[in-house]
Amino acid sequence: MSSTADWSVVGDADGSRSTGQAAPTTGGATPDAAAQPPEQLDGGRAATYREVFGVRAYRHLFFASLLSQSGDQLTKVALAWLVLARTGSTLLTAITYAITYLPWVLGGPLLSAYADRLPRRRVLVSCDVARVVLVLLLAVPHTPTAVLIGLLFFSNLLASPFNAAQAALMPELLAGDRYTVANGLDAMVRQIAQVGGFALGGVVVWALSPTGALLADAATFAASALLILRGVPAIRAALHRDADGRQSLLRDSFDGARAVFGDPRLRAYVLLFWAAAGFGFAYEGIAVPYAGAFGGGARTAGLLLAAGPLGQTIGILVLGRILPPHIRMRLLLPLAVISTAALIPLLAIRSLPAALVLLTLAGIGAAFNVPLNSLFGRAVPTEYRGRAFGLAGAGLSLSYGVTMLAAGAIADLPHISPGAVIGGSGIIGTAVVLALTRLWPRDDFHRGH
Repeated sequence: MSSTADWSVVGDADGSRSTGQAAPTTGGATPDAAAQPPEQLDGGRAATYREVFGVRAYRHLFFASLLSQSGDQLTKVALAWLVLARTGSTLLTAITYAITYLPWVLGGPLLSAYADRLPRRRVLVSCDVARVVLVLLLAVPHTPTAVLIGLLFFSNLLASPFNAAQAALMPELLAGDRYTVANGLDAMVRQIAQVGGFALGGVVVWALSPTGALLADAATFAASALLILRGVPAIRAALHRDADGRQSLLRDSFDGARAVFGDPRLRAYVLLFWAAAGFGFAYEGIAVPYAGAFGGGARTAGLLLAAGPLGQTIGILVLGRILPPHIRMRLLLPLAVISTAALIPLLAIRSLPAALVLLTLAGIGAAFNVPLNSLFGRAVPTEYRGRAFGLAGAGLSLSYGVTMLAAGAIADLPHISPGAVIGGSGIIGTAVVLALTRLWPRDDFHRGH
């Protein structure tokens, strides 16, 4: 989000820190925090990757996050193999994998409050250290399967405060357009880490055994903690209270939700994000039967699943590295519409190459979330930022889950083809996104002027 309620540490291009703390806000996001154009570099041009990586704190946070994300994927693969090897049960293996997505919905809004209550570097390091311990416990021989699944649940539960603290810290480390470009870079690397983490996880499990892979996984979290300690500055907690002003974690979480939904801009941002992402990627839940409609199998399903992320990567590169900031802002809403509208022709398309082109186009549209994420991060007052990102992440997971389950249920009905479901999702998603554009702020900044 475009305005900053509090700048406590801004990273300069040479990696130094400049302090210039404004008076911290005490309430939720209000009209006083109206979005203003962020600082730009050299007359509004896009920041370069060199300028982004010139910020020492961001370099350490970037590589620490890459290690942590890769570790998350490695944990899923290694433990799924371990459970399958011990039990021979595909059901328990599926439960083991599926349970890794549940913590975001259950713990995201609640545990992300710690990203505001405590210094964010401390939250990052504590989550990594705790995951080192939990993953080492996963590697203990002869641990009952139920205990393994429970340990995996708690390990993934720590991802929500870690990611919330990282997202909340970014606007404090990166000034001007560096923040938006870094968000795009992080989004690309996140996709690469997810895909590469699964592929690398299979190789590591094959080479070291599941137990050896879990030990390697623990090492990634330990390395992440060390990188953060060495390179990320210690910044005081964003939420300041004396002993008499303390309140429950649940109340803090409700305050964070009120700060988001009580501000018209923040509400517009987050609802647009959830709707476009949910309807735009619902097809992933029925990619396998959709591949069957083309006479294909696992390979075709893989191509269908890869098309969206490929398009999103292309869109992020164009938005982040080629287009200046004001053009990004003008394209944000049109791209959000494209992310769902590109799916509508799949109602009638029977050609696999055409379907792949349309899914790639939808992915390009989905790149709108990169400038939107930057708007969100800057508009939320700093003392609410961790909870706001936790809420956004939890809502996104819930949106994915609901739309994918709905797509699967409808596609299972007689005489309903997967293509019809995906095209229908595009129609409904486009209608919802267009309706939500009416909530979009109408000032010159949001119009890209």
